[in-house]
Amino acid sequence: MLRALELAATPGVPLGPNPRVGCVLLDADGATVAEGYHRGAGTPHAEADALARAGDRARGTTAVVTLEPCNHHGRTGPCAQALIDAGVRRVVFAQSDPNPTAAGGADTLRAAGIQVESGLLTVESGLLNKVWTFAVTHRRPFVTWKFATTLDGRSAAADGTSRWVSSPAARHDTHRLRALCDVMLVGTNTVEVDDPLLTVRDEHDQPLATQPLRVVMGERELDPGRRIFNGDAETVHLRTRDPEQALEQLFARDRQHVFLEGGPTLAAAFLKAGLVDEIVVYVAPMLLGAGRSAVADLGITTIADAFRPRVTDVTVLDAPDGQSEPNVRITLTPGES
Repeated sequence: MLRALELAATPGVPLGPNPRVGCVLLDADGATVAEGYHRGAGTPHAEADALARAGDRARGTTAVVTLEPCNHHGRTGPCAQALIDAGVRRVVFAQSDPNPTAAGGADTLRAAGIQVESGLLTVESGLLNKVWTFAVTHRRPFVTWKFATTLDGRSAAADGTSRWVSSPAARHDTHRLRALCDVMLVGTNTVEVDDPLLTVRDEHDQPLATQPLRVVMGERELDPGRRIFNGDAETVHLRTRDPEQALEQLFARDRQHVFLEGGPTLAAAFLKAGLVDEIVVYVAPMLLGAGRSAVADLGITTIADAFRPRVTDVTVLDAPDGQSEPNVRITLTPGES
């Protein structure tokens, strides 16, 4: 199973919209007959990949798979039936499929007389597809809210200047995190005031070949000349102020991970709606004393009602140029969703 997880995490495999899955076929002595993994939507699933490599040698084998074999016809046929047709004797999988459309493969296999076992390294498999599992379970994208702030919680100075609150190392790290998502989301005010490009760029400030969907949320009309509407990536304007409606529309587009980089008003809207699943904050060693807050009014009037996310990681990002001050990246979770 560890090898199957390794295969599933093969570099270059898309992070969505399909789960990453690995499969290893073993003979009666436990020797590997064939291996396979899923390479993205529209390509053979891990089990089908392994079975194709094994050919007739698949008969009588044990299939070790990181996810319950699917039980539905999508772009490809059901893996449960493929395993049955290949004469596989036993199937061991880690994580049960949380997608109601594809679930049920284990029951189909058992009905065909195949021995089925589940639950081996379930946690590890779930972590491999954390965002996908969340999205199909909650029927909405996972939301990561990222912001940069000074020690006193300011995202911009009193005159509106905000470049650069974060350090070069923090900005480079931000692009690394952007590349893990399939949506970059901001509000109309951020587009008007900051004119962001919202692309994923490398260390030379060049856009990567694959870009997340750029999304602007809000009812206000926008200047089509803003940089977010250039040809570097696809852009969608969701004309709503309701975070839940925005996520519903994005989920319908098969998007699973939203990187929320909007201003304090949009951040507050998502927080008050309970629709932030992860927080990443870059703290710069500076004080402003005045200026724009990192988040707008949350309606909290007493310390007892304070929003208290749980810290899961603290990392110091050293300055590669040896000149700028290091920033601290703090990763937090609002709790169980």
